[in-house]
Amino acid sequence: MSFLSEAKKTVLKCVLIYGILKVLFTTQIITPYIQQITIFAIIFIIAAQGLNVIFGYTGQFSLGHAAFYGIGAYISGFLTRSLNIDEPVLLIPCVVISGLISGIVAYIVGIPILRLKEDFLAIATLGFGTLIRVLMENSDRFIQVLGGSRGFSGIPKLTNLELALFFALIFHIATRNLINSSYGLFLKAIKEDELASTSIGINTPKMKLLAFSYGCFLAGCGGALYANLYCFLHPSNFDILRSIDFLIIVIIGGMGSLEGTVYATLLWVGFVEGLRILLPAEIVDLRWVLIPIFLILIVMYRPQGILVKKKYGHS
Repeated sequence: MSFLSEAKKTVLKCVLIYGILKVLFTTQIITPYIQQITIFAIIFIIAAQGLNVIFGYTGQFSLGHAAFYGIGAYISGFLTRSLNIDEPVLLIPCVVISGLISGIVAYIVGIPILRLKEDFLAIATLGFGTLIRVLMENSDRFIQVLGGSRGFSGIPKLTNLELALFFALIFHIATRNLINSSYGLFLKAIKEDELASTSIGINTPKMKLLAFSYGCFLAGCGGALYANLYCFLHPSNFDILRSIDFLIIVIIGGMGSLEGTVYATLLWVGFVEGLRILLPAEIVDLRWVLIPIFLILIVMYRPQGILVKKKYGHS
């Protein structure tokens, strides 16, 4: 009953948010650019929650999250362009397929690299992310339409507010259900002490691999929605800086807090894009000075995250 009541509250909140945003969108109170940024922020929530499962709950320090985000984006872009899909509802299976492929790749890659821990795992995932970016830059040698270093264009614009909120809601409920299940307790135990978890019978390699795959599945789904929102992909969109964006969001929101990830994503995207809008063009690069100052203040005054009060916050 607890799960059903919490799910009902989440759905009602989402419906309320949708109603407000729909009015703002249809009445043109906010510009088309702000509308696109709003949808982008919702998409980013999906991918960031994937990293929270990997890092925030299981303690696996991954710097390759953007690679799986990019895999999902390129798969969805290729499918929707090749199949000439022009109806938003038909994007749903493409998003799921893109996420599944990202999750399968993560499962295969995770078998060897998840044996590593801490800094070594970070280096391995960083290396994988670099490998994927290089493959994207040379993708036109294998499939001409992907564009390689020139970028992948001609992707149909199918992602809208309804689809973004639908997937964000479904994945938020599913992830919270996972975290509040016995599997979620296993993940938290592994993060706390992997050796002790193994000693009480938890299959730690299997649980880490499943968490990694699920988190990358969410990243792939987010990437698929991103591809059909901006209609153009470039390998530089999925480099280490994008992975750091996800990492910053998880830290700001609080590791082990799904709601914290939601608010932190909105705060981070709003802050970065807000500076782009507010600062004059001649000093817009000043935001890369203000952003580190913002992060320093967060670390100084809210090191546990903006919502987390205990070691593991309630989501």
